[in-house]
Amino acid sequence: MTVQQTDSLHQRMNRLSAVVGTLLVDGFHYLALFAIGAAIVWSAVHAFFGMAGKGVAGIDDILLLFIYLELGAMVGIYFKTNHMPVRFLIYVAMTALTRMMIADIQAHQRPDWEILIISGAILLLAFATLVIRYGSARFPSTSASTSP
Repeated sequence: MTVQQTDSLHQRMNRLSAVVGTLLVDGFHYLALFAIGAAIVWSAVHAFFGMAGKGVAGIDDILLLFIYLELGAMVGIYFKTNHMPVRFLIYVAMTALTRMMIADIQAHQRPDWEILIISGAILLLAFATLVIRYGSARFPSTSASTSP
């Protein structure tokens, strides 16, 4: 076998391994996204029927449904763009903290330091969202600026 034949064989093997590797990674990617999406839908339906079984939906139940909605939107955006929207994770955290604060107020019926701490955490997350939005508008990534 000559050097040129060996080099040609090496290039074909590299192309084949790249194709197979991309196929496996993409297959796992889509399988994982569908599994996460199915788990979100399953959990949301279970929570909804739990509320319907109680006959009433409290504000914490509604906020839980918003969390599921935000998680589903995040999976949908990631499926379409292959980019993880970090802001949605922050929105989920803000909603979860709000839900926790409401549950704490309903349980204790008195002002406490926990309310201030949770409120401060929500404010910090809101500020983080502002910084991310400002940064992405002022300093767009190269892939975002080249896309139509």
